[in-house]
Amino acid sequence: MTRYVIEPPAPTSLPIRGSDERFPVRRVYCVGRNYAAHTIEMGGDPDRQVPFFFQKNPDNLLTDGADFPYPDMSSDVHHEIEMIVALHKGGYNIPIESALDHVWGYGVSLDMTRRDLQAECKEKRHPWEIGKAFDHSAPVSELVPASEIGHPTDGAIWLKINGEMRQQGDLNHMIWKVPEMISCLSGLFTLAPGDLIQSGTPSGVGPVKRGDQLEGHIDGLADLHCKVV
Repeated sequence: MTRYVIEPPAPTSLPIRGSDERFPVRRVYCVGRNYAAHTIEMGGDPDRQVPFFFQKNPDNLLTDGADFPYPDMSSDVHHEIEMIVALHKGGYNIPIESALDHVWGYGVSLDMTRRDLQAECKEKRHPWEIGKAFDHSAPVSELVPASEIGHPTDGAIWLKINGEMRQQGDLNHMIWKVPEMISCLSGLFTLAPGDLIQSGTPSGVGPVKRGDQLEGHIDGLADLHCKVV
């Protein structure tokens, strides 16, 4: 038996709809600016270029309907609704044609962003971690197995705050589709079972405040609910 000098941290895992089993998480990758309207909204060029990625940490995930604590050191925290892709197989340089064989299931997630700190990082050409990978920055719904629903390529994706629609789009608006992002990402990192990919957000991102009730939806998946506290 392995002996440790300190107690190992508890593993991060996600709930599964209709099951008492859970999905263990290894890494969390995020695709930047993967919807054309959001790319324009953020001042970018929506033409297809090589996608770029950044990471959150597994312990940034906020699960089981827990409240989202408004983070310190920021006064401009934004919501970004996304589909999350959960992998049960890994590999390096995965061909597009077989990429979906690596997908276990899908969920609804939020890429919460300290926009003011991210803007400072961009201006200084610093990494984005303080704007993106802070505690509780990735609320996630229950996962739904691809064996039940297939692989969604279209369908409504939206976010409501206090019942008011804030973000609205369709999965078929993604610039880089799920097989393409898996294939491209696997050329940069060796993917493994338990990896998650946040697949980008439609337009309409904006600030949240304490007391807001957030409801995220993607057709066919488990809805996401959380409160900003």
